[in-house]
Amino acid sequence: MTVRPAIWLAAVLVVAVDLFTKQWALDSLTPGVPHSVFDGVISLQLVFNSGAAFSLGEGYTWVLTLIAAAVTAGIVYYARRARTWMSVALFGIALGGALGNLLDRLFREPGFGRGHVVDMIKYGDLFVGNVADIAIVGSAVAFMVLSMLGFKPLSNPSVSEDATS
Repeated sequence: MTVRPAIWLAAVLVVAVDLFTKQWALDSLTPGVPHSVFDGVISLQLVFNSGAAFSLGEGYTWVLTLIAAAVTAGIVYYARRARTWMSVALFGIALGGALGNLLDRLFREPGFGRGHVVDMIKYGDLFVGNVADIAIVGSAVAFMVLSMLGFKPLSNPSVSEDATS
């Protein structure tokens, strides 16, 4: 079974918005200088993250790149069994977020597979993220909440493609 085209469309849209906002941040913001948006709650601040969430794993960027590639492949694998339009949208959004940060790790400085992720949305004193992070976390939270409400996002793997399309 192939991944539904709508999943790829959602992913491309998320990647496009993520790349646009990262390029805007690179062109408009000075690294490390915060610009308040919502009085102490949200600000814009350009940072280059070599680690994972909360800058964990700095110095292991190549390992994080391999993990990001594996997560991306996992999303594509499971997205093939999306049952509903909501599943398709959430898998596409998650895939776009994963690809957005993977592209940074592959193609940004300091080099292939060791690139630093461009982050610019600062959440108080907690952490700095980007649109890709919002897509990943938002889709994961949506899947968890929907699962607790009894939503089943995946078709049974033994069901044929004709029965689920």
